[in-house]
Amino acid sequence: MFSGIVEAMGEVVEVRAEEPGCRLIIRHPEIAAGTKVADSIAVNGCCLTVVEVTEETFSFQAGPETLSRTNLGRLRPGSLVNLERALRVGDRMGGHFVTGHIDGTAELIERRDMGDWSDCWFRVSPALARQMAPKGSVAVDGVSLTIVESLPDRFSVALIPYTLAVTTLGRIQVGDIVNIETDLLAKYVQRFLESRHWTV
Repeated sequence: MFSGIVEAMGEVVEVRAEEPGCRLIIRHPEIAAGTKVADSIAVNGCCLTVVEVTEETFSFQAGPETLSRTNLGRLRPGSLVNLERALRVGDRMGGHFVTGHIDGTAELIERRDMGDWSDCWFRVSPALARQMAPKGSVAVDGVSLTIVESLPDRFSVALIPYTLAVTTLGRIQVGDIVNIETDLLAKYVQRFLESRHWTV
């Protein structure tokens, strides 16, 4: 479980083919120093298991399902990614409950920069849009954000200077693809409503 409060940005140093998936090797010395094999780390919001650690890097294996449903398949050496280690019992919950299970991706279709602030609109599938509401929570590339507006095929968020400075969202441009995880409560509410029409 995660909170959507990004700890750091790491750099992808290698994307190594391991059929049918790949191995991602990411550099961040401070996080590597406190990481061990089998730890869970959210990479752009996607929960991955650490399979190898060195003094400066840590590695993950990503399978076909992960690569097809997230933006991790687009990563290249030099790409920056958002990193968050799994919550520990007793940690403060600064964002919202984030599972690290990506629901889909969205495309940045508009970005309005106002000094050090930015408003962003993302195009998303109607299936995901149904799980969004104004003032609700959404994780965008692992960053816990509050939805400003929600329409049948898009939503907007307002990014403060701090978020733009310490996450990859400060670097995204129109056309870029981001990972989306909708709010956990919204999923259960939708499932409950759908189940009322089931016949057993």
